[in-house]
Amino acid sequence: MAVPKRKLSRSNTRHRRSQWKAKLPQINRTVENGRVVWSVSHHARVLTDAAGTPVALRYGSRNVADL
Repeated sequence: MAVPKRKLSRSNTRHRRSQWKAKLPQINRTVENGRVVWSVSHHARVLTDAAGTPVALRYGSRNVADL
């Protein structure tokens, strides 16, 4: 494990920590049956019926799980 040779100053510590940033999730816009659907990349999305009740989880073109 790496061990620092000298103590980092408060300024350098804060500058290093400030480089850690949260990223926005990648959101994709697709059109399904005339509706615009927003989905997060690499996540299964909930497939609903006409009434709006969840039916299954879908990843790509596969149904992954039934609800």
